[in-house]
Amino acid sequence: MGETEYSYGKLHIDSRYPYVYETHLHTSQASACARATGAEMARACHKAGYTGIMVTDHFFYGNSCIDRSLPWQEWVEQFCKGYEDAKAEGDRIGLAVFFGWEANYDGTEFLIYGLDKEWLLDHPEVKDVTVEEQYYLVRDAGGLVVHCHPYRDEAYIPAVRIFPDYIDAVEGVNATHSCKKSRGHNRPEFDVRAQEYAARFHLPMTAGSDIHGTDLLFGGIACAQKLQDVHDYVRLLKSAKGLAVEDCPYRLLDGNESC
Repeated sequence: MGETEYSYGKLHIDSRYPYVYETHLHTSQASACARATGAEMARACHKAGYTGIMVTDHFFYGNSCIDRSLPWQEWVEQFCKGYEDAKAEGDRIGLAVFFGWEANYDGTEFLIYGLDKEWLLDHPEVKDVTVEEQYYLVRDAGGLVVHCHPYRDEAYIPAVRIFPDYIDAVEGVNATHSCKKSRGHNRPEFDVRAQEYAARFHLPMTAGSDIHGTDLLFGGIACAQKLQDVHDYVRLLKSAKGLAVEDCPYRLLDGNESC
């Protein structure tokens, strides 16, 4: 059919979907469980062949390393440092870097995209809203809510809970579950159930590595068109609502083609 595939570094690239984005990434500057700075993560992902990354550090009630007793403005400034360092390094080396965060509700977690630091500074209430209130607050500001690893079953998650009416998409592939190289949460059935969840409620799916260090798992999404900013990602997912996976304008990556 004239289609070619090639490898760039360790990341497998399909020429039909040449623009690859890591959508779920943590930095040690804001996430207590991470092992590398934003700049280090940017360099590793660029070397592996990613077009861009989305920094989604653990938010206020998640596994954050930022002192919660700080005034809100100072807390936000520190929280954004990993992203800002990744962005500065990305601008230097030619890697797109987008901003997001991972909100925690007693072990149930959501990835938020499409909002920025200024929005956070202006909305301190976001840290204390309910799941339902979060959805409307984020949606009304033009953002996107993704239920990440919804069926992960670990000691730190008291119960699996789903919120199909208060999300825009489901993380159908999390490379820590699916990639053979993963050393944690390596249970592919978690993703099988997540994909069934998305299909049952006609929700679009996304994929990410949930990466915490430079030992990359090579998950994410591969797009036919380059994303110019995080709002392109929001539009991309919203345009996929109700579509079967094979009809989506992007591919989900589980990392196994590359690792």
